[in-house]
Amino acid sequence: MPVVRVALPVPLAHTFDYLLPPGGSQPLAGARVCVPWGKRQAIGIVTDYSETSELPLEKLKLIDSTLDNASLFSPCLLRILRQASDYYHYPIGEVLFHALPILLRQGKPAEAMPLEQWFATDLGHATLLDSLKRAPKQQKALALLKHRPVYRHQVSLLELTESALQALRNKGLIDLCYQLATPQDWRPSFAVLCERLSLNTEQATAVGAIRSEDEQFTAWLLAGVTGSGKTEVYLSLLENILAKGRQALVLVPEIGLTPQTIARFRERFNAPVDVLHSGLNDSERLAVWLRARCGEVAIIIGTRSALFSPFQRLGLIIIDEEHDSSYKQQEGWRYHARDLAVLRAKEENIPIVMGSATPALETLHNVQRGKYRQLTLSLRAGNAKPAAQHLIDLKGLPLKVGLSPPLLKSMQHHLKAGNQVMLFLNRRGYAPALLCHECSWIAECQRCDHYYTFHQNQHQLRCHHCDSQRPVLHQCLQCGSTHLVSVGIGTEQLENGLAPLFPDTPITRIDRDTTGRKGSLEQYLADIHRGESRILIGTQMLAKGHHFPNVTLVALLDVDGALFSADFRSAEHFAQLYTQVSGRAGRAGKQGEVLLQTHHPDHPLLQILLQQGYDAFAKQALVERNSVFLPPYTHHIIVRAEDHDNQQAPYFLQQLHNWLETSPLKDDSLWVLGPVPALHAKRGGRFRWQLLLQHPSRRVLQQLMKNLLPLVSTLPQARKVKWTLDVDPIDS
Repeated sequence: MPVVRVALPVPLAHTFDYLLPPGGSQPLAGARVCVPWGKRQAIGIVTDYSETSELPLEKLKLIDSTLDNASLFSPCLLRILRQASDYYHYPIGEVLFHALPILLRQGKPAEAMPLEQWFATDLGHATLLDSLKRAPKQQKALALLKHRPVYRHQVSLLELTESALQALRNKGLIDLCYQLATPQDWRPSFAVLCERLSLNTEQATAVGAIRSEDEQFTAWLLAGVTGSGKTEVYLSLLENILAKGRQALVLVPEIGLTPQTIARFRERFNAPVDVLHSGLNDSERLAVWLRARCGEVAIIIGTRSALFSPFQRLGLIIIDEEHDSSYKQQEGWRYHARDLAVLRAKEENIPIVMGSATPALETLHNVQRGKYRQLTLSLRAGNAKPAAQHLIDLKGLPLKVGLSPPLLKSMQHHLKAGNQVMLFLNRRGYAPALLCHECSWIAECQRCDHYYTFHQNQHQLRCHHCDSQRPVLHQCLQCGSTHLVSVGIGTEQLENGLAPLFPDTPITRIDRDTTGRKGSLEQYLADIHRGESRILIGTQMLAKGHHFPNVTLVALLDVDGALFSADFRSAEHFAQLYTQVSGRAGRAGKQGEVLLQTHHPDHPLLQILLQQGYDAFAKQALVERNSVFLPPYTHHIIVRAEDHDNQQAPYFLQQLHNWLETSPLKDDSLWVLGPVPALHAKRGGRFRWQLLLQHPSRRVLQQLMKNLLPLVSTLPQARKVKWTLDVDPIDS
């Protein structure tokens, strides 16, 4: 009787052995099974079979039931997940379950479930649209529903709002029903719906090069300046892949970039385009997963976890803004979606295109080594002209809500010309601190040893590290004074302060605080494109990937903090952010202007970015990294540990350090730093320490960790601390 190896979603690195019940059919690798686990039942995934077990066969329990007749993973995807589990040293059970929609993890059938669908009632069909002319959003929704029903997960993609739909439902004009989606083959009716834009020479060259090798694995870096038309290149490549009846995966770094991207893809192709992101509910995510698996979806656009979607005929992977740090998972299984996407493309033997105006230094290093091939777009598409860039020296200038007189004057000039202005401030809330004017006490989160951020509109103090919050204080906790003042400026204060300065100018603020409600981001972006908003205030959500043709002035209000950081990657991140933000100006034939306010106008990083651009910065940064033996010329693994008493974590890591120093695998190239406090030394009531391992050879580091991890479970302190492993970390 064969022994069945089953992976369970538990923090243990090995699989568990079970036996098939008498007369039971043998489940395939990748299928789910119900098994006894302690005093309860658990859902596991079959990984393989064996003739023997380390335990006596009479002690093995029987599988209770099999949930799937087929594997939930293709052989290729199963191999990738196994390799990822080994590389990131993360339990195989948790890796496999991470790659599945939540409903499948809970044991729901891997088959289509009825979805909620909006439809027009008889009364709605009989109602004249002119009767809703005072409610344009309701009018638009009813017009669409008169034409065809709409699944609920498509509402935001079609730029409809839940409030308008509920209002129509209250009037009896529309209603909801459950409908089983009918599988459809999109391939026979595939067509290009709208006229293609003409490609310039660089774009056409890039498309031709990639198309010439689209039947095999090649990793392409599409390095194009902001506004150079990378999306049009993507669309041309997708047209070719879809015409062959194959599917495509497009990864974007965050949900904020999806509305515009989806709209362009839907306008171009007569083919189903689905989206996967955190805004979908569990049923919607499962529905997309199932449609991709049976080949019903032509294109999936999604954030990080969309990488694990099953495809029947995957032909191309595109990673937009490949440099973005949000592709790196920061909790639990700390994988990097870009790196695993390259691995998947290699296993599937298909091309992968990584696009960015500011490629990551690791990606440029892979180009130098010949692992990736670079295509360059150096010209802005259409009539777009490079934006003029200027520094404003803040020393001695009077400021109004963080705005200098030269900036205010420039804003008035651009607004008077009928254009839009974007103000970038990567600090949400009203102010980053609340201070006592009498004794200098500052309101601080005791769980994190970080200052509370003051949110005036919600009358709250919030910690942006652990998300704890408390009501605004009215007295100093140290001296009792009621003279508490806010220090610094956040996006909320900037919005409030701009209103009296520009009383007749509509202002829109886009950050996590204003876009929490479903559909709100799409609504804000639509208002901006219609010109209903003239001054745009935003954090990084507004800075990347968006095309605002009427924005001619972009201002970065406060970047000095990014110039002086303990993180060796801070210069790279700032250079990327500055270049991305600057690229929002002058994208439709209008002359753009970028203003950067700083107290350090002579800083070498600012000078090289303004005078020579990101490419020159990246070349210099790679030379510097090489000279001091930092990634990508060496490789890092960080072991992190947390405790409540600030004693067990450093002791635990010191024991690991001692073992590494005596390991037979240790050589002169291994550098072990720590234990040292983490950059954010306390978070959520826990003290955080870390041990950094560095070596030029990835293979040596991997072997060290494989030998080290069995030792960890034998240490008494391992049960007294929360410890994690981060392979190829991007923050320290």
